[in-house]
Amino acid sequence: MNPITRRDLLKSAALTGALLSLPETSFAEDAGKTTPPSGKGGKTMMGVPFEPRERVKAAFIGVGGRGSYLLREFLATDGVDVKAICDVVPEKVRRSQKDVTDFGQPEPRGYSNGDRDYENLLQNEEIDIAVIATPWEWHVPMSLYAMNHGTHAFTEVPACYTIEDCWKLVNTSEKTRRHCVMMENCCYGHEEMLVNNMVHAGLFGALSHGEAAYIHDLRDELFSNVGEGTWRRFHSMKRNGNLYPTHGLGPVAWYMDIHKGDRFESLVSMSSPSHGLQDYAARTFPEGDPRRAEKFVCGDVSTSIIRTALGRTILLQRDTNSPRVYDRLNAITGTRGMFRGYPARLYLDSFERDEYTDLSDYRKYESPMWTNIGELARKRGGHGGMDFIMAYRFVQCVREGLPPDMDVYDAAAWSAPTPLSEMSVKKGGAPQPFPDFTRGMWRIKN
Repeated sequence: MNPITRRDLLKSAALTGALLSLPETSFAEDAGKTTPPSGKGGKTMMGVPFEPRERVKAAFIGVGGRGSYLLREFLATDGVDVKAICDVVPEKVRRSQKDVTDFGQPEPRGYSNGDRDYENLLQNEEIDIAVIATPWEWHVPMSLYAMNHGTHAFTEVPACYTIEDCWKLVNTSEKTRRHCVMMENCCYGHEEMLVNNMVHAGLFGALSHGEAAYIHDLRDELFSNVGEGTWRRFHSMKRNGNLYPTHGLGPVAWYMDIHKGDRFESLVSMSSPSHGLQDYAARTFPEGDPRRAEKFVCGDVSTSIIRTALGRTILLQRDTNSPRVYDRLNAITGTRGMFRGYPARLYLDSFERDEYTDLSDYRKYESPMWTNIGELARKRGGHGGMDFIMAYRFVQCVREGLPPDMDVYDAAAWSAPTPLSEMSVKKGGAPQPFPDFTRGMWRIKN
């Protein structure tokens, strides 16, 4: 790759110019709006099934590292016909077209004529789902455009990062009767699905507390001249909160039946000082490299506590700027026992000794998907196989006319800790209310 300057990076990241020109407080003020935008939604999308079909016609918008990988995972499910590929980089479109033909399908049409060529794709192609794997700032406009043109939107995480945009996704999904599914792959991990079954079999009793995190040393990737390094770290220059909450939070939300009898009600958050990225740049890059002069406001560690309507608590953390071993915490505690991940540890009150055990004696709670296709999923790789399980399940729901496992209300609520944490940090850790994106439907267990 040719060397790329900071000027090139700023030009290539659609959000960056706007971010760097904003006043320091504008993001938090906008992010923390908890009232719905003008206009109402429609009838709920909770429990609404897809229209069944024999095969799924799909378009892929954004085929960089993550998007091209998702393309191959969806192709491998043997139920998807890829009709169109869109990316602002023509070479990536051509590479992904070849991936499709290598799977034995006809070459899909390519769209690479600027930032908004996805609109032409969604206007002109007859497709069932649009898989969106682009930088964060494009998730909402692309999902809205897809739904408004009759297409179900499957978007990468987080789905949105302002409360106003959360409401836009909810209202548009309700009005158009199209689903907006956030592709939270961690919900489909082997351990997470097994523990979820144990929770719902009653092994942990009445739940009281969960812990969720995204702890992942991304310093090298954030400062890279390719991939997410060309846009992701610039968010940390103007925003201070949990910028990436969903990987840990999604599984815990499933354990607690969020939107199936409970909901997130309020959040408090604090941020540590912001040292990690500046320190890494100073130690890594030579004198004169513009990355050494970059300034960041986002704390290295974001710590939040969520309270649910039933009074449960969730510890939520994010740290991508420190030298720490990967961890999602993935913990759940109830009246009869607890589970904690990384490494997997189980303790039930029926145990004779005050010691943890592993999950080896509880394989009967394994998800049937992992039992049936787990070996294939692991061979394909993809975060231990969870990506293939996710793609397989999404395609199954669409083909068989099932409701999605994760709907637009989940996409909004699991993404909302980002803007709410920003507002809480700005206000010295003051509690912030979660909007009820379901408009009261969370009380209905389904």
